[in-house]
Amino acid sequence: MSRYDRDVLAGNWRRPRAVPEVAAERDVVVEDAETGFCGAVVRVEKVPGGATVTLEDRHGRLRAFPLGSGFLVDGSPVVLVRPTAAAAPAAARRTASGSRAVDGARARVAAASRIYVEGRHDAELVERVWGDDLRVEGVVVEHLGGIDDLAAVVRDFRPGPRRRLGVLVDHLVTGSKESRVAASVTSPHVLVVGHPYVDVWQAVKPAALGITGWPVVPRGQPWKEGVCRALGWPVDTAAAWRRILAAVGSYADLEPSLLGRVEEVIDFVTAADPPEQTQ
Repeated sequence: MSRYDRDVLAGNWRRPRAVPEVAAERDVVVEDAETGFCGAVVRVEKVPGGATVTLEDRHGRLRAFPLGSGFLVDGSPVVLVRPTAAAAPAAARRTASGSRAVDGARARVAAASRIYVEGRHDAELVERVWGDDLRVEGVVVEHLGGIDDLAAVVRDFRPGPRRRLGVLVDHLVTGSKESRVAASVTSPHVLVVGHPYVDVWQAVKPAALGITGWPVVPRGQPWKEGVCRALGWPVDTAAAWRRILAAVGSYADLEPSLLGRVEEVIDFVTAADPPEQTQ
């Protein structure tokens, strides 16, 4: 009998190893092999022709991918499959700012750091969208009634490494009075940022109010009253503001130029405390 009576190359000798299936259960951490995006599973949704899995990375960014192959768990290829009904991930609850809500969290004792805004309307808008986040962080928002005396306000606040101050200013554009006032503040523990709008009303997207755009008010006329007249609203700025504020359901109803500045201020005042100096 020949020692080689069987063809050693016959058959499916190169058959690949089976890729294991992993249920896309909530908080399972996976990586998309193509893009390198790594995050925890937050939900699985049906879409025409299949399903998607949404991952959230450590920065809170969300991305959806087709459910199936092309994922890694601990560096090894896997196929993500639908979880059982009992283990299916529920959609994470979101705050109005788009952040993941912290269920059961209590408001922290107010921190030493603060956020100052120009007026009551600014404060109410920030509260409406970012209020849940700020309570978790223990950050208080106060309104100044104008920023003409900002330099004196900052001195009275006595900012420091563990006592930061963030200031949000209206109409902070080159050459404006507001830009000159902001430039007078030079403390490294104070951040002054602003949006380009004459008033924070304009930071609400017109579509949220069912209008095509904010009217142009001729110079020399009170801006808010002019807006009311142009839109055919009663000339009652308090009632107009209630109408505007009621139209804001989340960050999606605000202009990006305001969103970015508020997030920047919140990041500044909630940054980790510097280490204690040792003698």
